[in-house]
Amino acid sequence: QVQLVESGGGLVQPGGSLRLACSASGSASSIYAMGWYRQTPGKERELVARITNGGSTTYADSVKGRFTISRDNAKNTVYLQMNSLKPEDTAVYYCNAGVGLKMYWGQGTQVTVSS
Repeated sequence: QVQLVESGGGLVQPGGSLRLACSASGSASSIYAMGWYRQTPGKERELVARITNGGSTTYADSVKGRFTISRDNAKNTVYLQMNSLKPEDTAVYYCNAGVGLKMYWGQGTQVTVSS
């Protein structure tokens, strides 16, 4: 079993930057991929970014060129660097981890982009 804890959310002005972090505990050595999803009331949860143990990354078209996902395997932590933030980026961001055929989720962290 894996536990995921997100941090780094908050309020930021349009055009600003924010860095999210997700720390994994438990059977973290068995994680083969980690990612970030986001959800807004009235919308379905969508994939923002994903990274595999081999370093392969995937980004949603809406964030490509602005967001960067990275991992620190020694710390069992995944990061999401968010630059040039837009009001449309406002959402609850959830960390997830793939372990075999299972998916684990964090509790979510609120990101609000507003002037």
